[in-house]
Amino acid sequence: MAEYKIMTGNEALTHGAIAAGMRFFAGYPITPATEIAELSSELLPKVDGTYMQMEDELAAAAAILGASAAGKKAMTATSGPGFTLMHENVGYGMATEIPCVVVDVMRQGPCQGVATLPAQGDFMAVKWAAHGDHPVIAIAPSSVAETYTEIIRAFNLSEKYRTPVFFVSDATLAHMSEKIRIPDASELEIVERPQPTCDPDEYLPFNMEDNGIVPMANFGSGYRWFASGLIHDDTGFPVKTGNTVAIEGASRHLLGKIEDNIEDIQKWEEYKCDDAEILILSVGLVSRSVKTAIDAAREEGIKVGLFRPITLWPFPGKRFAELTAKAKTVMTCEMNLGQLSEIAAQYTDRDQKIVAITQSDGTVIQAKKILNAIKEAK
Repeated sequence: MAEYKIMTGNEALTHGAIAAGMRFFAGYPITPATEIAELSSELLPKVDGTYMQMEDELAAAAAILGASAAGKKAMTATSGPGFTLMHENVGYGMATEIPCVVVDVMRQGPCQGVATLPAQGDFMAVKWAAHGDHPVIAIAPSSVAETYTEIIRAFNLSEKYRTPVFFVSDATLAHMSEKIRIPDASELEIVERPQPTCDPDEYLPFNMEDNGIVPMANFGSGYRWFASGLIHDDTGFPVKTGNTVAIEGASRHLLGKIEDNIEDIQKWEEYKCDDAEILILSVGLVSRSVKTAIDAAREEGIKVGLFRPITLWPFPGKRFAELTAKAKTVMTCEMNLGQLSEIAAQYTDRDQKIVAITQSDGTVIQAKKILNAIKEAK
């Protein structure tokens, strides 16, 4: 039976992850994500799960990959400085196609920045979280309720497409409290990892044909597979240096399994976009200030709308381009110095005006500032 509770963003994220089937968490304390680790340590033993306190973030990323390879849905949570330390093992997870969820609760940066203040400076960091060509799925909620439902979707996509998935929150959303609806378990779609049914001697853990997503055998289940971080063939063993066809094929396989299923992965919100002459691109918590500003602008006869990617990566560029083609002005609104503006420029006409509303002082952009920018841009 569904119930209503008041939760913070970090609490909703943890409860949602457990509802999705998370049974292993490894992490290292870091503001503003520490509450996720604390609550995981309390709740996981109650559902026959495991919590591990690690010595650092690099080890945490390694631990969740190992737990996932053994068959457990696994997650870690960190903030910008810790996320940077995870990049080496994130790349390994991409190469070996091991499902896991990595939460980045953004704070003011760069480097140590200001630990207690919110920001949105990691949009590009989650896109390029490891070197080389690799697929990226990153989800960015805008409310506590959406944090609960979208962390479940993050686990589902991770298991379905055998890939690490990033979940991007921020310090304010993590610590704010809201009333949310907790769905009954029967309402939830939970994706479980398919297991191979072939003879163990016939199992190919990395089938490159037709960008197939191969069932992932759990370590210890009787199926043996080699998880090499080197470019490998469908057996998992490294390809020969001179085998350019296999090298190209492996890279395209990683990208293809995401690009070929983009309609299943992408998700976004459109707010009053049907007749919008001004289109605002915004992500996460800031989009709520944007909506307030849009409502006020509409009362003054200004036709403005919001496009909010919920799946930040892969960016829903096709739909965004369709909307920008109908707008006179494109605006971006974000708690950084212009990362969304760089994205918007890829999907707008070269001569189209892009107005960036940016702020990087550790506070959430207020609706009044956005409304003033809308009036100036009309």
